[in-house]
Amino acid sequence: MTLDSRGRVKRLTPRRAKPVVAGGLRRWGRLTAFARPWPEFLIVGTKRGGTTSMWNYLLEHPGVLPMWPSALNMKSNHYFYCHYENGAGWYRSHFATTLSRRVVQRRLASAVATGEASPYYLYDPRVPSRVRAVIPDVRVMMLLRDPVERAYSHYKERQRAGVEELSFEAALDAEPRRLSGEVEKMLADPSYYSRPHDWYSYRDRGVYHPQVERWLAHFHRSSLLILPSERLYSEPQRVFDQMVEFIGLPPHQLRSAKPWNYHPSTDMRQDTRQRLREFYRPHNDALCRLLDQELGWG
Repeated sequence: MTLDSRGRVKRLTPRRAKPVVAGGLRRWGRLTAFARPWPEFLIVGTKRGGTTSMWNYLLEHPGVLPMWPSALNMKSNHYFYCHYENGAGWYRSHFATTLSRRVVQRRLASAVATGEASPYYLYDPRVPSRVRAVIPDVRVMMLLRDPVERAYSHYKERQRAGVEELSFEAALDAEPRRLSGEVEKMLADPSYYSRPHDWYSYRDRGVYHPQVERWLAHFHRSSLLILPSERLYSEPQRVFDQMVEFIGLPPHQLRSAKPWNYHPSTDMRQDTRQRLREFYRPHNDALCRLLDQELGWG
């Protein structure tokens, strides 16, 4: 089923019937969870770093199976931070069955894979250990964007969503107060979802070093593919090829490399940009040492 046909299915379903249909499908998914293998890959972030683009590029590959049911066009079920209490059967209910995988595998005469993409998985401190406990052999992919540009893009997204009324500078100043105590609440309550931690972490979310370290504490470096988002923007086919090889699929030529969820913003104040550059410099240096690679963020 193509992306267009999935969209048509959604539009032709009466609005009042959608919850009933979705509920029935999810119940069926849970009943058949034993026949639904674990995902082979996760794209874990960063937010505003190209996760949606990479997810949609991967769906172009004939060997990548979408989340189930495909008509819902899901990128993630947010299991590892928002629905963890629902259990492993609920999580597996969102992926293709062994039978459907075999059908595609026979048709392609090559491997298939399925996964999900959630940019909050990188930032939530509880997620790496949970992933390790549930799918220890999963392949984990990260796209890390210049943190200055990422912070402003994140802010502009929250503005468009109607949940941010402060100026960017005021929001940066308010960030410590907004985030105060939220991580402690998350660690104390496994089911707690923190909107401030997710929504208003403009500056802190770009401090990548501790986020990557948390994943490295639970997964071998060979299980992680970490790339700068800027490389995806400038060379989408090359990065796509790296990710496809990383998850064990044959090469494929992208039909379209258009960016998804792209909203250009060039109006950040120069003094704010410089202040952020200075803030991130030691954090970026630490990340480069950790990864033993240059990221080119200035």
